Amino acid sequence: MPPAMERGVRFWHTSAFWFLLLIVLSFFLAAKSEITCRSCQPWDKRLTKELLFKTDARELATGYGGEVMGNGEGAPALARLNSASAETRQKGITSSAGRSRVKRSELRWSNEDRRTPTSRQDELKLTSSTFALTGDSAHNQAMVHWSGQNSSVILMLTKLFDFNLNSVTESSLWRSTDYGTTYQKLNEKVGAKTILSYLYVSPNNKRKIMLLTDPEVESGLLISSDEGATYQKYRLSFYILSLLFHPEQEDWILAYSHDQKLYSSVEFGRRWQLVHERVAPNRFYWSKTGLDKEPGLIHLETKALYVTCKLQNCTDANKGKPFPGYIDPNSLVVQDEYVFVQVSTGGRPIYYVSAKRNVFTPMKLPKYTLPKDLHVISTDENRVVAAVQEWNQNDTYNLYVSDTGGVFYTLALENVVSSMGPEGNVMIDLYEVAGIKGMFLANKKMDNMVKTYITYNRGRDWRLLQAPTADLRGNGVHCELPYCSLHLHLHVSANPYTSGNIESKDSAPGIIVASGSIGAELTTSNVSMFITSDAGNTWRQIFEEEYSVLYLDQGGALVAIRHTPLPIRHLWMSFDEGRQWNKYSFTTSPLFVDGLLGEPGEETLIMTIFGHVSHRSEWQLVKIDFRSIFNRRCTEGDYQTWHLHNQGEPCIMGVKRIYRKLKPIARCVMGKTYSVTMTSAPCDCTEADFECDYGYERRSDGKCTPAFWFLPSSMSRSCTTGTTFLNSTGYRKVVSNNCTAGVIAEYTARRQHCPTQAPKGLHLVTSEGKLTATLGTNVTFLVFLEEGDGARTSIMVDFGDGHALTYSNISSIEDGIRHVYKAVGIYRVTATGENSLGSESVVLYLHVACQLEYIHLSAPFVAVKNKEVNLTAVLWPSQVGTVTYIWWFGNNTEPIITLEGSVACTFSREGVNTVTVQVSAGNAILQDRKTIAVHEYFRSHLLAFSSNLDDHNPDVAEWRLDVSRVIKNAMVHVSEQLLVTVLPGLPTAAEFFLLPDKDITEGKPEKISLSETLLNALNQNLVQFTLRPGVQVTVYTAHLSAAPLVDTSENHSGSAMLMLLSVVVLGLAIFVVYKFKRKIPGLNVYAQMQNEKEQEMIQSPGSPAESTLVSPNPPRELVTSPKLLDTELNTRPIGL
Repeated sequence: MPPAMERGVRFWHTSAFWFLLLIVLSFFLAAKSEITCRSCQPWDKRLTKELLFKTDARELATGYGGEVMGNGEGAPALARLNSASAETRQKGITSSAGRSRVKRSELRWSNEDRRTPTSRQDELKLTSSTFALTGDSAHNQAMVHWSGQNSSVILMLTKLFDFNLNSVTESSLWRSTDYGTTYQKLNEKVGAKTILSYLYVSPNNKRKIMLLTDPEVESGLLISSDEGATYQKYRLSFYILSLLFHPEQEDWILAYSHDQKLYSSVEFGRRWQLVHERVAPNRFYWSKTGLDKEPGLIHLETKALYVTCKLQNCTDANKGKPFPGYIDPNSLVVQDEYVFVQVSTGGRPIYYVSAKRNVFTPMKLPKYTLPKDLHVISTDENRVVAAVQEWNQNDTYNLYVSDTGGVFYTLALENVVSSMGPEGNVMIDLYEVAGIKGMFLANKKMDNMVKTYITYNRGRDWRLLQAPTADLRGNGVHCELPYCSLHLHLHVSANPYTSGNIESKDSAPGIIVASGSIGAELTTSNVSMFITSDAGNTWRQIFEEEYSVLYLDQGGALVAIRHTPLPIRHLWMSFDEGRQWNKYSFTTSPLFVDGLLGEPGEETLIMTIFGHVSHRSEWQLVKIDFRSIFNRRCTEGDYQTWHLHNQGEPCIMGVKRIYRKLKPIARCVMGKTYSVTMTSAPCDCTEADFECDYGYERRSDGKCTPAFWFLPSSMSRSCTTGTTFLNSTGYRKVVSNNCTAGVIAEYTARRQHCPTQAPKGLHLVTSEGKLTATLGTNVTFLVFLEEGDGARTSIMVDFGDGHALTYSNISSIEDGIRHVYKAVGIYRVTATGENSLGSESVVLYLHVACQLEYIHLSAPFVAVKNKEVNLTAVLWPSQVGTVTYIWWFGNNTEPIITLEGSVACTFSREGVNTVTVQVSAGNAILQDRKTIAVHEYFRSHLLAFSSNLDDHNPDVAEWRLDVSRVIKNAMVHVSEQLLVTVLPGLPTAAEFFLLPDKDITEGKPEKISLSETLLNALNQNLVQFTLRPGVQVTVYTAHLSAAPLVDTSENHSGSAMLMLLSVVVLGLAIFVVYKFKRKIPGLNVYAQMQNEKEQEMIQSPGSPAESTLVSPNPPRELVTSPKLLDTELNTRPIGL
């Protein structure tokens, strides 16, 4: 699943990622790959890091992050070998699993081509030719494509990758039309100054080639339709990170750009069209024929949603949403007939699966699995193999296998070893043997020791490997099970030019070659090469050191090349399944081998070795033609039959299988017409053909019994939507097992009629699994019934807003119940299931809210010391749902949190005080901040203006600040004693405050005198200012002051002042009620502060939404609401 997901599901885009990678990228199937010079530039320490092959085996060519990926079927299989010198390589090589294979210093290189001390033969020579890529001595990477079977065309792109700049600085394109004997340089055809970065090939038409230019220089591509003979150049308006070819349409391509946009082309890249923006990296897939409704359908993940989209018409009207609700980022996987997504609820992930594009269902792992991480390993043969890291595991995973629907999972093997790859990806030590269905190898950790196990029935049974009885020298090996056994390294090759730790072929069933060790556990020292020719029953040691063992002529011959940092000129060949090996020279001068490439197809008889004769030399391409060592074509007499068995048991996966293979003494070419010609006969079913069903565990006696947490009766839950159910026996047949008769009736689940019972286990949830909803949008409620007669159980849903619906049975609401709420609030939603035997109810409390757009903190501009002040947070819209107010005063480190929008406070010291309010509503937090000037006393008057000022009032905070300053300067030049603030809204109004002068001890009479002077000037229209040329604005006093004289002097009677204020307030109230006949607004709204701040929006932690800015000014309708305007001139409440 998050890059991904640190915790939770991580689905690999593969059909058995580690199982099939060897097949996909093996030596002779790799139609195109990239290699890196490992013998040049030994001084660059950065080159000692092994850059591994990346793959996305969706049966398509694709890539990501600037790296090209593919499956060998025309896609560029990318690999880079070490560019380190012999000295640096002796420090160790990292395998594809990120683990040390073998430290080169520990290997025994005393003899350049030593296989065994007793094996020394006369030198034999192979037919070969060498071609040097002159002028490319500095190039340290190469991508190679062999067009395909029956084609002599090979394309090779060499590049100079600058590790300091992290980019390609030079490139050359070479083409051969004679199977690699000679090459022609095509730089002039593609543009002498053009720098090429990647090479792609249509997987459905190998004649169609696409080359990408380096985007640092120019963004474009070159297209060829004649196997690279000629090219047409096209400009690109975006930077391609990865490509995804359609599995059937040769010209259909999806391109993913660096800015998360997905493009499509139906003309093999000649024209591109934008499909969708904000697409999750590597989470887009082509439709699958027979499952999806349209061939041009695209599955993609965008903004945490799973969306299906039409190729040429991806509009909102044409989008589909197969999964109802949000999913965890980077969790969508579409693989074969299955679709997987992850949704985290309450900190725990829930994994959903859809089989054959049907409705999504939660994946049912054993109840207390509690996974931390989950990987889908394989989806072939109509079932899912998943690796799950449980809550108590750190470096191991448990393997689980599903039923055909991918829903119910049972344990197959515990504590399988895992390791971290170079890209941060988890790699599982599990290998599917090619050519034999149901056969796997796995490395399991027990008591801190890693041991290799084998299964022949898809994980139903596992056993250790029997070690060879003799070593290379013929000495007996004393190794008794279970204390000693053979252990294998199971990582497939990250480099398609060499085999990995293990290799097998579909065309050579039963032959497995792997590196490993003999003993109590798997080690990385004393590694040898082993082979089996009877599908793992017996093993033989073939080399004492690590070799790359490759298949020729569909397994009729084997070629071995030693892993070494030293130059070599020999290889070994065997024609009898590894029993005897002959040494051949393939060149006259020793060569640092960087990689190998074989002709596409299982019948490979031509291959090319890439290397350098020195650290500074150009690429040397050695073409080897093995056809000369075979003297004839094979006939029927050259073949023999071979019976597949497991330690003598011939029935494997319910059948007896007989294969045809070449006799050890035959040295002939099988050719393209050869086939395995397997025959099979079904076996009677036995207990070994059945695995434990979901909820059952295998005991020590081999019997499957219910787990402590499982109630067998719960499997009748299918009765909630039907009239029959399958009553499990505790067993289920292994998927793809073809046994018949025998005990099949005894172990197979029986279909029975559903019992009549009262509803039990009623569940009510929203489709998104949330307890919140947005006002005015569809809310989908899902109702589940664990037990009961669903066909006869009616469901009534009361939405809590006066609306309710009743359904006759549970099956009629499988797609959910939709409802739209028209008011904000908390609703009590109730679902009741009822039949003739009883009823059950469930309640859900749903919070319906709307988006908070704007807040305003209403506070006085000036306040009196130690006098209570009312602060109010005004919201727009006023009703948004459940709201929390967080108040910050001055430098206090602890806020006051309220559920009400008003608080009262007092200020105990004079000066400027800051008040901040944050309002939390839903996923967002908005805030506003005000400053309040606190004094012992002050006097204030309202100001009005000539009407022409309203025509120039944009009603924004900055304008009010500027005009306030102009008014103050126009009234009097007293900097400290006069404050002026323009109020929000229209008509334009303002208020001025007379403040005490600290330098005058007896300043009150002067203050009163100054006030009277200003009022006289205002009343005589003597205060004016120029807003702009030709616009003269007159300032005068309003008829009523909103803030009467406030004075704390002892010369005034407190009781008289109180009486005066009471009379004024009472008179105003009676006047307003009489005139407007409505209630006075309950909240005091004060003047806009002088330094009014812009609104800020702070994203709530954990919110999936992105931060957005809210307009700093409220809508004009908010300012001129009738409740405020109608009383403005008479009551003058100061505010919005």
